[in-house]
Amino acid sequence: MTTSTTLRFALLITAACGFLDSYTFLSRGGVFANAQTGNVILLALNLSERQWYQASGHLWPILAFLVGVVLAVHVKAGRFDRLLVYPIRVTMALQVAILVVIGFVPTSVPHFYVTIPIAFITAMQIELFRNIGDLNYIAVATTGNLMRLVEAGYGVAVDRSSDSRRALTVYARVVGAFAGGALIGAICTQVMGGHAAWVPAGFLAVTLLLFVLDERTGPSPTVGA
Repeated sequence: MTTSTTLRFALLITAACGFLDSYTFLSRGGVFANAQTGNVILLALNLSERQWYQASGHLWPILAFLVGVVLAVHVKAGRFDRLLVYPIRVTMALQVAILVVIGFVPTSVPHFYVTIPIAFITAMQIELFRNIGDLNYIAVATTGNLMRLVEAGYGVAVDRSSDSRRALTVYARVVGAFAGGALIGAICTQVMGGHAAWVPAGFLAVTLLLFVLDERTGPSPTVGA
Protein backbone atom coordinates (compact mmCIF):
# COMPACT_ATOMS: atom_id res chain seq x y z
CA MET A 1 0.00 0.00 0.00
CA THR A 2 1.36 3.44 -0.89
CA THR A 3 1.59 6.19 1.71
CA SER A 4 -1.27 8.23 0.23
CA THR A 5 -3.71 5.30 0.58
CA THR A 6 -2.99 4.51 4.25
CA LEU A 7 -5.49 5.30 6.97
CA ARG A 8 -3.12 7.55 8.89
CA PHE A 9 -2.63 9.71 5.78
CA ALA A 10 -6.40 9.87 5.22
CA LEU A 11 -7.07 10.86 8.82
CA LEU A 12 -4.60 13.74 8.64
CA ILE A 13 -5.96 15.30 5.48
CA THR A 14 -9.57 14.68 6.54
CA ALA A 15 -8.96 16.42 9.86
CA ALA A 16 -7.32 19.30 7.97
CA CYS A 17 -10.38 19.61 5.73
CA GLY A 18 -12.79 19.66 8.67
CA PHE A 19 -10.61 22.28 10.30
CA LEU A 20 -10.58 24.48 7.19
CA ASP A 21 -14.36 24.49 6.85
CA SER A 22 -14.69 25.83 10.41
CA TYR A 23 -11.85 28.25 9.79
CA THR A 24 -13.21 29.83 6.61
CA PHE A 25 -16.79 29.93 7.89
CA LEU A 26 -15.86 31.63 11.16
CA SER A 27 -13.08 33.97 10.06
CA ARG A 28 -13.31 34.34 6.30
CA GLY A 29 -16.80 35.58 5.49
CA GLY A 30 -19.04 32.60 6.20
CA VAL A 31 -17.78 30.71 3.15
CA PHE A 32 -17.26 26.96 2.98
CA ALA A 33 -13.96 26.64 1.13
CA ASN A 34 -14.19 22.83 1.12
CA ALA A 35 -17.86 21.91 0.89
CA GLN A 36 -18.88 23.36 -2.44
CA THR A 37 -22.46 22.11 -1.98
CA GLY A 38 -22.87 24.72 0.74
CA ASN A 39 -21.44 27.40 -1.53
CA VAL A 40 -23.78 26.47 -4.37
CA ILE A 41 -26.79 26.77 -2.04
CA LEU A 42 -25.62 30.07 -0.55
CA LEU A 43 -24.82 31.38 -4.05
CA ALA A 44 -28.35 30.56 -5.18
CA LEU A 45 -29.84 32.26 -2.11
CA ASN A 46 -27.76 35.39 -2.66
CA LEU A 47 -28.73 35.53 -6.33
CA SER A 48 -32.40 35.15 -5.47
CA GLU A 49 -32.08 38.13 -3.13
CA ARG A 50 -30.01 40.11 -5.68
CA GLN A 51 -27.08 40.29 -3.31
CA TRP A 52 -24.48 40.30 -6.07
CA TYR A 53 -21.38 40.98 -3.98
CA GLN A 54 -22.25 38.30 -1.42
CA ALA A 55 -22.93 35.89 -4.28
CA SER A 56 -19.47 36.48 -5.73
CA GLY A 57 -17.97 35.45 -2.39
CA HIS A 58 -19.38 31.96 -2.97
CA LEU A 59 -18.82 31.86 -6.73
CA TRP A 60 -15.05 32.34 -6.71
CA PRO A 61 -14.30 29.37 -4.43
CA ILE A 62 -16.44 27.17 -6.70
CA LEU A 63 -14.43 28.24 -9.74
CA ALA A 64 -11.14 27.76 -7.87
CA PHE A 65 -12.31 24.28 -6.89
CA LEU A 66 -12.88 23.40 -10.56
CA VAL A 67 -9.39 24.62 -11.51
CA GLY A 68 -7.88 22.57 -8.70
CA VAL A 69 -9.63 19.43 -9.95
CA VAL A 70 -8.26 20.00 -13.45
CA LEU A 71 -4.70 20.35 -12.15
CA ALA A 72 -5.07 17.26 -9.96
CA VAL A 73 -6.31 15.22 -12.92
CA HIS A 74 -3.23 16.42 -14.79
CA VAL A 75 -1.03 15.16 -11.94
CA LYS A 76 -2.83 11.79 -11.77
CA ALA A 77 -2.40 11.34 -15.50
CA GLY A 78 1.38 11.45 -14.98
CA ARG A 79 1.88 14.54 -17.11
CA PHE A 80 4.22 16.06 -14.53
CA ASP A 81 6.28 12.91 -14.00
CA ARG A 82 8.99 14.05 -16.40
CA LEU A 83 9.26 17.40 -14.65
CA LEU A 84 8.90 16.30 -11.02
CA VAL A 85 10.34 13.23 -9.33
CA TYR A 86 7.62 13.17 -6.66
CA PRO A 87 4.59 15.08 -7.99
CA ILE A 88 2.30 14.04 -5.13
CA ARG A 89 4.76 15.26 -2.53
CA VAL A 90 5.20 18.51 -4.41
CA THR A 91 1.45 19.10 -4.41
CA MET A 92 1.32 18.43 -0.65
CA ALA A 93 4.22 20.83 -0.09
CA LEU A 94 2.40 23.43 -2.19
CA GLN A 95 -0.68 23.04 0.00
CA VAL A 96 1.39 23.49 3.15
CA ALA A 97 3.04 26.61 1.73
CA ILE A 98 -0.32 28.14 0.75
CA LEU A 99 -1.76 27.61 4.23
CA VAL A 100 1.34 29.07 5.88
CA VAL A 101 1.00 32.21 3.74
CA ILE A 102 -2.74 32.40 4.45
CA GLY A 103 -1.98 32.42 8.17
CA PHE A 104 -0.27 35.79 7.70
CA VAL A 105 -3.22 37.33 5.82
CA PRO A 106 -5.25 39.67 8.07
CA THR A 107 -8.94 38.89 8.43
CA SER A 108 -9.65 42.48 7.38
CA VAL A 109 -8.69 41.89 3.73
CA PRO A 110 -11.31 40.73 1.20
CA HIS A 111 -12.06 37.12 2.05
CA PHE A 112 -11.70 35.79 -1.49
CA TYR A 113 -7.93 36.22 -1.16
CA VAL A 114 -8.09 33.30 1.28
CA THR A 115 -11.12 31.24 0.23
CA ILE A 116 -9.97 30.92 -3.38
CA PRO A 117 -6.57 29.27 -2.64
CA ILE A 118 -8.11 27.04 0.05
CA ALA A 119 -10.81 25.84 -2.36
CA PHE A 120 -8.04 25.13 -4.87
CA ILE A 121 -6.13 23.08 -2.28
CA THR A 122 -9.09 20.96 -1.25
CA ALA A 123 -10.05 20.29 -4.86
CA MET A 124 -6.66 18.69 -5.36
CA GLN A 125 -7.16 16.60 -2.23
CA ILE A 126 -10.55 15.23 -3.26
CA GLU A 127 -9.24 14.31 -6.70
CA LEU A 128 -5.86 12.86 -5.71
CA PHE A 129 -6.79 11.03 -2.50
CA ARG A 130 -9.90 8.86 -2.66
CA ASN A 131 -8.84 5.48 -1.33
CA ILE A 132 -7.84 3.87 1.94
CA GLY A 133 -6.61 0.54 0.71
CA ASP A 134 -9.58 -0.87 -1.21
CA LEU A 135 -12.10 1.48 0.44
CA ASN A 136 -13.31 4.75 -1.07
CA TYR A 137 -13.65 7.90 1.01
CA ILE A 138 -13.97 11.67 0.64
CA ALA A 139 -11.61 13.91 2.60
CA VAL A 140 -13.33 17.26 2.11
CA ALA A 141 -16.86 16.32 3.21
CA THR A 142 -18.47 13.77 5.48
CA THR A 143 -21.84 12.89 3.89
CA GLY A 144 -20.50 10.10 1.70
CA ASN A 145 -18.40 8.74 4.53
CA LEU A 146 -21.42 8.68 6.85
CA MET A 147 -23.37 6.75 4.23
CA ARG A 148 -20.59 4.18 3.93
CA LEU A 149 -20.35 4.01 7.73
CA VAL A 150 -24.03 3.06 7.97
CA GLU A 151 -23.71 0.56 5.12
CA ALA A 152 -20.77 -1.09 6.87
CA GLY A 153 -22.69 -1.14 10.15
CA TYR A 154 -25.58 -2.86 8.41
CA GLY A 155 -23.16 -5.43 6.97
CA VAL A 156 -21.83 -6.15 10.44
CA ALA A 157 -25.22 -6.36 12.15
CA VAL A 158 -27.12 -8.28 9.48
CA ASP A 159 -24.58 -10.13 7.35
CA ARG A 160 -21.90 -10.68 10.01
CA SER A 161 -19.33 -9.69 7.38
CA SER A 162 -15.70 -9.41 8.43
CA ASP A 163 -15.05 -7.03 5.54
CA SER A 164 -17.87 -4.81 6.77
CA ARG A 165 -16.41 -4.86 10.27
CA ARG A 166 -13.09 -3.58 8.93
CA ALA A 167 -14.87 -0.94 6.84
CA LEU A 168 -16.94 0.14 9.84
CA THR A 169 -13.79 0.78 11.85
CA VAL A 170 -12.16 2.74 9.03
CA TYR A 171 -15.16 4.94 8.28
CA ALA A 172 -15.85 5.59 11.94
CA ARG A 173 -12.32 6.92 12.29
CA VAL A 174 -12.58 9.01 9.12
CA VAL A 175 -15.89 10.57 10.18
CA GLY A 176 -14.45 11.18 13.63
CA ALA A 177 -11.38 12.84 12.11
CA PHE A 178 -13.52 15.26 10.11
CA ALA A 179 -15.70 16.10 13.10
CA GLY A 180 -12.68 16.43 15.36
CA GLY A 181 -10.92 18.62 12.83
CA ALA A 182 -13.98 20.88 12.60
CA LEU A 183 -14.13 21.16 16.39
CA ILE A 184 -10.43 21.91 16.71
CA GLY A 185 -10.77 24.38 13.83
CA ALA A 186 -13.56 26.24 15.58
CA ILE A 187 -11.62 26.46 18.84
CA CYS A 188 -8.33 27.45 17.22
CA THR A 189 -10.01 30.07 15.02
CA GLN A 190 -11.69 31.64 18.02
CA VAL A 191 -8.34 31.78 19.83
CA MET A 192 -5.90 32.47 16.99
CA GLY A 193 -8.03 34.21 14.39
CA GLY A 194 -6.53 34.20 10.90
CA HIS A 195 -3.31 32.60 12.16
CA ALA A 196 -5.21 29.36 12.79
CA ALA A 197 -4.45 28.34 9.19
CA TRP A 198 -1.03 27.29 10.46
CA VAL A 199 -2.57 24.36 12.34
CA PRO A 200 -3.88 22.45 9.26
CA ALA A 201 -0.61 23.37 7.56
CA GLY A 202 1.04 21.36 10.32
CA PHE A 203 -1.31 18.42 9.69
CA LEU A 204 -0.36 18.36 6.02
CA ALA A 205 3.33 18.80 6.82
CA VAL A 206 3.15 15.57 8.79
CA THR A 207 1.90 13.79 5.64
CA LEU A 208 5.12 14.82 3.92
CA LEU A 209 7.05 13.27 6.78
CA LEU A 210 5.10 10.04 6.29
CA PHE A 211 6.30 9.82 2.70
CA VAL A 212 9.92 10.05 3.87
CA LEU A 213 9.47 7.52 6.69
CA ASP A 214 7.65 5.02 4.46
CA GLU A 215 10.35 5.34 1.84
CA ARG A 216 12.90 4.25 4.42
CA THR A 217 10.93 1.50 6.14
CA GLY A 218 8.31 0.58 3.58
CA PRO A 219 4.62 1.57 3.94
CA SER A 220 2.39 -0.51 6.15
CA PRO A 221 0.65 -3.32 4.27
CA THR A 222 -2.54 -2.87 6.32
CA VAL A 223 -5.31 -0.31 5.98
CA GLY A 224 -5.07 0.60 9.63
CA ALA A 225 -1.44 1.74 9.42
